[in-house]
Amino acid sequence: MLEKKILSIVRNYAINNSEVDDIHGFSHTERVHKLSMQISKNMGANLFILKMSAFLRDIGRIREKNSSLKENHAELSAKMASQFLNTINIEISDNDKLNIIHCIRAHSFSNNIVPETLEAKILSDADKLDALGAIGLYRTIGFTLKKNGGIDQVIEHLENKILKLRDRLYLEKSRKIADERNKILWDFYNNILQDIGHYE
Repeated sequence: MLEKKILSIVRNYAINNSEVDDIHGFSHTERVHKLSMQISKNMGANLFILKMSAFLRDIGRIREKNSSLKENHAELSAKMASQFLNTINIEISDNDKLNIIHCIRAHSFSNNIVPETLEAKILSDADKLDALGAIGLYRTIGFTLKKNGGIDQVIEHLENKILKLRDRLYLEKSRKIADERNKILWDFYNNILQDIGHYE
């Protein structure tokens, strides 16, 4: 089966197993896919593995919500991806499958698995970069409102996670993108603190 056909099947599977929102839904998946391609340019990464991993990395989020075991979505996604890859008729080496599963498991901020391959590092960075900049700010506020939080919780989320992401990136190319995106976040953060009187 041609790679283009395989990726089309995988993409459709991801769409059908994605949340319907702007925070962690398929629009987020597509942005991470695009960022992965941007970071990987001229780096010698296996783009097929990277694209497969980008599409499949969040397919376990819906199950995570419905799971009483509180298993991380990256682990659930890896299990689903492994089963899915074994059921569709594609020729892919065992090493490539292992790399895809590793990329999925290692992409998550909260899963605490260190990426060991170039593709895993790129995917991890791309996922974090989508939490920065204008879209990252939108997602942070949207995520907080979904959790019934307010401005104080937005500030806490920025302080405890989002504004620390730049230092958790693996590649210099990713950090350069983060530096540009972080300007928007820091402007918002400093202004909102001033507006609500945290500087007084």
